[in-house]
Amino acid sequence: MTRGPTLPAHPYPSARVAIPALPEQTRTPPPATAVEGFNTAPADEVHSTLLGCLRSVHWARRIAAHRPYPDLDSLLAAADEAAYDLAPADLTAALAAESLPPLPEGTYTAAHTALSAAHAAYEARFGHVFVISLSDTTPNEALDRILEGIRSRLTNDPEEERLVAWEELRRLARGRLISSLRGAGLCRSAAPPRGATSPNGAAPGN
Repeated sequence: MTRGPTLPAHPYPSARVAIPALPEQTRTPPPATAVEGFNTAPADEVHSTLLGCLRSVHWARRIAAHRPYPDLDSLLAAADEAAYDLAPADLTAALAAESLPPLPEGTYTAAHTALSAAHAAYEARFGHVFVISLSDTTPNEALDRILEGIRSRLTNDPEEERLVAWEELRRLARGRLISSLRGAGLCRSAAPPRGATSPNGAAPGN
């Protein structure tokens, strides 16, 4: 990709992508006391935190209802299972809640242009935002990974891509839950659908 002059960080003008916490923020597992805190926290607080990880009421209620969890692995397994069991309507709602956090400072003009065009093509084809988990990607590789992912997934048929997006949402939710348990604040998904209020009051991101 040809590198042009840099611009200050700003949202993409015409499309969105969900970007999770930077990889180094999720590699260290949360302490055991974090799961204990999750088990004993008030139900409304837990529900709000879970909705911040994945905007699905069904997913959040299911995980909260099965407390207490003996350890982190049990909690994450429950989160994965609940994500795999989402109904199509739940997946649609979760995808609708994902949006774009600000780009990092120093993002190149060429990257803005290329990504905006790719996002627009993706949304035109599939009718929902592009989501991808970057948990195994270093920060300086993230933008290239996103662009490569969009271009590759544009070749999918709509049903195939919906399954891919489903899996990426599961991975995003898992990473956000780990970040929350590590004490990095409540999980942060993108802004809720129009007319709705974020359950935790956090700014869009992650």
